[in-house]
Amino acid sequence: MNTLELVALVVGGGLGAGGRYLADGIVMKGRKDAFPLGILLVNIAGSFVLGLLTGLGAAIAPAWMAIVGIGVLGGFTTFSTVSVETALLARRGRRDWAWMNLIGTAVLAIAAAALGVMLGGLFPR
Repeated sequence: MNTLELVALVVGGGLGAGGRYLADGIVMKGRKDAFPLGILLVNIAGSFVLGLLTGLGAAIAPAWMAIVGIGVLGGFTTFSTVSVETALLARRGRRDWAWMNLIGTAVLAIAAAALGVMLGGLFPR
């Protein structure tokens, strides 16, 4: 990876993080102390797109795969926020939501990634 590609990866990470902040804010507006649906949807969408890119394989240049996959989507999705929100839900006595957040994120994000890989594999190479 050359310097310009590395800079693009770093900028992509910032754009992804900004996109996560905006998407979560839109979904969660006015929903204080509610189930963290915004981050769940972000992680599902990001997993799907990364799966799609992975399924496309060699059709995507390795540098672009890194810029979009590691940079943009790495900044967009977040496991640390899921972890903290799950712990906070449990601390507030919402263990049902905590388990739903933890298991739901894992199951739905993996399913979205698998669907993306499958759909990406359908495109001619």
